[in-house]
Amino acid sequence: MSVEEFLKLLDELPEVRTGHGGDWISLKVGGKGFGYLWEETETVGVKATIEEQIALVAERPEVFEVQFTAGRFGWVVIHLDRIDYEELFELVAEAWCLTAPKHLVEAFEVAHQIGR
Repeated sequence: MSVEEFLKLLDELPEVRTGHGGDWISLKVGGKGFGYLWEETETVGVKATIEEQIALVAERPEVFEVQFTAGRFGWVVIHLDRIDYEELFELVAEAWCLTAPKHLVEAFEVAHQIGR
């Protein structure tokens, strides 16, 4: 997965806004952050539940790293060159769903036939 492919993946999520801050690109929906992209290191940080953060890092530490925890969320760093599109889309979409306004999440889930 390249940085360019990752940026195209974001087009599949409604109302994503990007912003530049230092060495990273922030990913937001509804004015709230759900991820970061570091082009230089080809890594992405995404919001997850703490349980998912622990499971991902324990299962595949060569792909995932703990970034930090904040409240009930555990942020995960993902190495883009070690993950496929489908799995990355699932993780980024979940981070988006944890952050987006409810009406956007409901419309996204209907469009993608996701049951929550």
